[in-house]
Amino acid sequence: MKRSGTRIQAVMGEIQSKVASRTYTPGARVPSVRAMAQALQVSVSTVLEAYERLMAEGVLSARPGSGFYVAGPVAPLALTELGPKLDHAVDPLWISRQSLETSSDALKPGCGWLPAAWMYEAGVRKALRAVARADAPTLAEYASPLGHPPLRQFLSRRLAGTGIEAAAGQILLTESGTHAIDLICRFLLAPGDTVLVDDPCYFNFHALLKAHRVKVVGVPYTPTGPDVEAFGAALGAHAPRLYITNSGLHNPTGASLSPVTAHRLLKLADASDLVIVEDDIFGDFETTPAPRLAAFDGLSRVIQIGSFSKTVSASIRCGYIAARREWIDSLVDLKIATTFGGGRLAADIVHHALTDGGYRKHMDGVRLRLAHARQKTLARLQAIGIEPWLVPQAGMYLWCQLPAGRDAATLAKACLEEGVILAPGNAFSQSMTAGDFLRFNVAQSEDGRIFEVVKRALRA
Repeated sequence: MKRSGTRIQAVMGEIQSKVASRTYTPGARVPSVRAMAQALQVSVSTVLEAYERLMAEGVLSARPGSGFYVAGPVAPLALTELGPKLDHAVDPLWISRQSLETSSDALKPGCGWLPAAWMYEAGVRKALRAVARADAPTLAEYASPLGHPPLRQFLSRRLAGTGIEAAAGQILLTESGTHAIDLICRFLLAPGDTVLVDDPCYFNFHALLKAHRVKVVGVPYTPTGPDVEAFGAALGAHAPRLYITNSGLHNPTGASLSPVTAHRLLKLADASDLVIVEDDIFGDFETTPAPRLAAFDGLSRVIQIGSFSKTVSASIRCGYIAARREWIDSLVDLKIATTFGGGRLAADIVHHALTDGGYRKHMDGVRLRLAHARQKTLARLQAIGIEPWLVPQAGMYLWCQLPAGRDAATLAKACLEEGVILAPGNAFSQSMTAGDFLRFNVAQSEDGRIFEVVKRALRA
C-alpha cells in the first residue's frame, strides 16, 4: 500500500511540476492514462487514481470521451520548477539566498562580492553628503528615461579608454547589471529561443534565463575564452539568439579573453544572427586589461553592460547598457514599462563617487589587497589538496578542483552545517560537469577557520 501511494504521488508530482512550470497551461490535454502509465512505468490504475486526486484538487478536469485537461488559471511562475530538479547545494537561487540571508557572522568564501570593509565607503559617504545638498528635483523626482546625463557622459569617456566608442546617447542607465540583462532579454528573446552561455558561467545567468523560458546551451570555457570550435558547433546546431559572457576576469574562472579568441569568436558571430552581451562588471579589478568584444565589434552586434556593485556599493543599485543607437529607444521603452523613471538618486551618488578623485586610489589599494589575498588563499587551499584550474592575474575568484573522488555539493552541505557557505561547481555549469569544482572568493577567505572546516569535511 505504501509503495502504491508513493507511485500515485509520483504521478501527481509529475503533473503538478509541469503545471507549475507552465509546460502544461490551462486547457492543455495531459497524457492519456495509458501513455502516462507507460512513460512512468506504473500501472494504469495508479495513474487513474492520481488523476482522480488531481481532479479533486482542481488541478485537472475530465472531458468524457476526450481525456484529462489542465483546469484553472495559469499557475504562478515558479523558477525552481523550470528545468531539471537540482540539489539545493547547486541550485543558483538557493545559493544566492544563503549568501544574502545569513548573518554577517557567517563565513562566505562562496559569495560573489567584496567584504563591506573593502568597498568604497569613504567615497560613498562623501557622495551622500554632496547629494544631500542637491536641489529638490534630484532628491524627489524620477530620472530622465536614459538616466543621469553626467554619469552617462562619464561612462562614454570611460568606455573610450577601453576602445569602445559610445556616445552618451548610446548609454542607458539601469537599476543594476542584472536589470540590464533582463531588459536585453525582454528586447531580443522570445520563449523557446536559444541562448549560449559559458560553461562554467555566473550562476545567476542560469536563474535569469529560466525566467525568460529560453533554451540555454553551455560552451566550454578555456583559459583564453570560450572553446571556439564548440562555439561554432553550437551556432550551427542551435541558431542561438544571444551569447552572454565576461571578457575581462571571467566569473567563475578568473580567466581573460585573448585577442586571438576574440577575433575568431566575432568572425563566427558575423556569419549568424547572434547578438553578444558582454558583462564588464569586473573591469576595474584588472591590472592588464583584456580585449573587449565591444571594442573590436564597434557595438554592432555586441552590447556591453556593467554596474558598480562590486567596487562602489551593492546597496546603491546602478548599472548601464551601451548599445547601437537604433536599439536604445526600444530599450528605453522597456525600462519605462518595467521601472518607469529609474533611480535618479542612485546614479547621482555613483557619479560623485566615481569622479571625486579618490576612486582610482581606492581601486589601486583593492587590487593590491586582492593580490595578497590570492596568494595566501592559494597556499591554504593547496595545503589541503585543492588545486586552482588557473592562477588569475587579478580579480577575486579562484576556480578550484577538489581531490579525486570528492563531490563539491556534498562538501558544501557539510560545511554549511558549520557556518561556511561554499559555491559548488555545478551551480555554474549548464552541463553539470563541474561536480568536483568550487569557486573561492579570496577576499572572503581570510579567516583561517574556513580551511579548517573544509579540511574536516574533506576527511569525512
